[in-house]
Amino acid sequence: MLRQGGAQVRVAGFRRGQGALPEPTTVLGRTSNGRMIQRVRAIAEAWPRIARLVPPQDGGPEVILARNLEMLALGARLARALGARLVYELLDIHGMMLGQGMPARILRRVEAGLMARTSLVVLSSPAFQTRYLRHFKQPDVPVLLVENKPFARPVPSSPQAVPAPGGAEQGGPLIVGWFGMLRCRWSLQVLDQVTRAQPGRFRVILRGRPALDVMEDFHAVVDANPDLSFMGAYDWPNDLPKIYAQLDVAWLIDRYQAGQNSDWLLPNRLYEGCLNGAVPVVLDGTEVARRVAAWGCGVTVAAPDAAAVAAALSAIDPAGLAARRAAVAALPRAALEMDEVECRHLTAAICGAGDAASVASAAAA
Repeated sequence: MLRQGGAQVRVAGFRRGQGALPEPTTVLGRTSNGRMIQRVRAIAEAWPRIARLVPPQDGGPEVILARNLEMLALGARLARALGARLVYELLDIHGMMLGQGMPARILRRVEAGLMARTSLVVLSSPAFQTRYLRHFKQPDVPVLLVENKPFARPVPSSPQAVPAPGGAEQGGPLIVGWFGMLRCRWSLQVLDQVTRAQPGRFRVILRGRPALDVMEDFHAVVDANPDLSFMGAYDWPNDLPKIYAQLDVAWLIDRYQAGQNSDWLLPNRLYEGCLNGAVPVVLDGTEVARRVAAWGCGVTVAAPDAAAVAAALSAIDPAGLAARRAAVAALPRAALEMDEVECRHLTAAICGAGDAASVASAAAA
């Protein structure tokens, strides 16, 4: 987005995976997923050396965009050394930041001190402002909402109101698709339970990468249930039209961090699924359910239990599904895809163009 909006971008950060990087990058060290203490140690090692690790080039950066708290700590030191503008990108909130325990309060105090040096906070969901920043009384910094939408396709297209082959509109089972990073044990258990209770009534297709550290029995559960099918990873974004065309509804419920990120975020599956004609299934009380209700196009599960899921899915008849699919197809492309205007707006906002009120108002949209 930044490059498409006219910015020159240099990337610096910590590595977790292996293999070649897609472009020249300043590697600050290595971290491990979920290991907060190890991540803190890596930040402490890089902190006194950050100005040497990321030396100024061509006069140095005008803006440092720091993704999440650990990078904000390094970004604040680098911004001071280089005289750059500091922007905080808050895309998810670690569980250690929440609650009233001593570690959470200390981390929020650290975050607040660093946020006081920032000019702007970039959020991917409005709930991160209302449910976290305001709730915990973090500094009142202007915010900009940049939703996790895919880039606009080179060839314009619109969501298609086309029934899934062999699905509910054609007299078959209701075909549910759970795609992406599969890490919600609750979803796996509930979908297994609901399909077993009504054999042949529902068919669930799972695609993507299962988090086997969270769901050790993922493959055993799927293999033992004929109504669950794991189809492996897919080529993103090229496979999206093909794999979503096989669905009646897309499963957007995630209880991995229930009451926290899972309730607050707007997942990219929302935009991908609707863009490719799949009706979203959401959980009442979450931010994604609020958005789907505003769009008038989805299926809302009343409570996080198997009975409510079964009731919501069983209530979908062919006529109702066709109406919801038509509502999805009628959504404006601007609601589902990132365009060049938004890219230019992001670049201008982080560089300080425009007044703070106009930037802040974008988060309420």
